[in-house]
Amino acid sequence: MSKKQSSKPDTKPDGVKENIRVFIFAAVIAILIRSLFFQPFNIPSSSMKPTLLIGDFLFVSKFSYGYSRHSVPFSLLPFSGRTSDTQPERGDVVVFKLPADNRTDFIKRVIGLPGDTLQMINGQLFLNGVGVKRERIDDFVEPQRGGEPIRIRRFRETLPSGRSYEVLDQIDNGPVDTTPMYQVPDGHYFMMGDNRDNSTDSRFGRYVGYVPHENLVGPAQILFLSFDDRTRWYEVWRWPISIRGSRLFDLVR
Repeated sequence: MSKKQSSKPDTKPDGVKENIRVFIFAAVIAILIRSLFFQPFNIPSSSMKPTLLIGDFLFVSKFSYGYSRHSVPFSLLPFSGRTSDTQPERGDVVVFKLPADNRTDFIKRVIGLPGDTLQMINGQLFLNGVGVKRERIDDFVEPQRGGEPIRIRRFRETLPSGRSYEVLDQIDNGPVDTTPMYQVPDGHYFMMGDNRDNSTDSRFGRYVGYVPHENLVGPAQILFLSFDDRTRWYEVWRWPISIRGSRLFDLVR
């Protein structure tokens, strides 16, 4: 007597196919969101202190200035220019592709717009021939592992539009605290880090220089995570003591 064969269909292959379809669909959605709307970005250096700290994670808006070939991963879009003539405002914190290689992501503050003249004199910024207001405020205190904290001079800089932000400037005679006059070409921007003595930016023409409009990725908008710079994001066991709770969901100004 033969065994009765089960009439229940084998659904395992269909289940695997469905999981693959779901995975592909999720990957496509993630790529579209990253390419067209918001890109996560983490801060690897101290060049934007005190505004942004090592270990900050933020979202960059991809649509604010229109799209360029740099709006997608690996700059794969086969066209030049941008889909919009919308310009950043002076004072925006912006992620851009380094003009020297069109690959490396940098994040700095837009200080000069097309046609502007800029110059640094003894640590003070001059914009179109007028000194930008710089007010000394309390020192920025930077903890040191196993040592005394370092105190760094902090200033509030106020642009002609009234927009203000904090900058660090420990000395007034650093390599680019006094510079020649810069004139921003059409279609380009002059970028500076808020940590003035520790930022490779447009003041270094050989390394950064003027940034083309096409190279802008987008403005930094909101912090969604921030870790003490001694902690890596994957060290989950350290999160309770390493997350900077006071910085979560802060707007980038």
